[in-house]
Amino acid sequence: MPVSSAAGANAVPVAEYTLATILLSAGDVLRSARDFTRTHDMIAARPRGGVGAFGITVGVVGASRIGRRVIELLQPFDIRCVVFDPSLDAASASALGAELVSLPELLTRSQVVTIHAPALPETFRMIGRDELALMADGATLINTARGSLVDTDALVAELATDRLRAVLDVTDPEPLPPGHPLFSLPGATLTPHIAGSIGNELRRLGHHVVAEVERFVRTGDLADEVTSPDLARIA
Repeated sequence: MPVSSAAGANAVPVAEYTLATILLSAGDVLRSARDFTRTHDMIAARPRGGVGAFGITVGVVGASRIGRRVIELLQPFDIRCVVFDPSLDAASASALGAELVSLPELLTRSQVVTIHAPALPETFRMIGRDELALMADGATLINTARGSLVDTDALVAELATDRLRAVLDVTDPEPLPPGHPLFSLPGATLTPHIAGSIGNELRRLGHHVVAEVERFVRTGDLADEVTSPDLARIA
């Protein structure tokens, strides 16, 4: 039985959410908004230090459909993009518009790190204590992939020092239990798994399904067929 995936269509809103979050994080907008709501003091709540997207480096962990789309969306901006993906070579990364680097180098160089790798045994808690320690002071970690890719306890420990920021659309566990530290830590911004297709975005998935059926009836082929070799690297 042929199987088609609409993951490419779902990648669009996730990548757009990520782009928006990257730009807001670069401007320290999320922290400033929280501080302004808490203090009502415009001066005290304004961003401090080096803020803004000009000249920053964004690290993309995983050249998945979403990761590739994020790299594409970053091209019009004055932003350097580095990518880590064991399945990618330097020439392919360059063609995407990014520099291929190791994970430690990506974490060290990036002001914003965004995760787009699949949830596999090899990627379980790939961002742990040692990896978070490599990130620069004030850097932001974005996770729209799966919560299991990040060691939650290690992230809580880093955020408690106010050294890093995190924007999490997914967590481990999910949902978080009431009273979990991530709900109250000032460096954490949580959204309820909304980066993917919801609301109007569901129509894109519907259009994709109809187009695939029409293509299959007309040609016998699928544009986004899932094959056996794909199963080891998608999740």
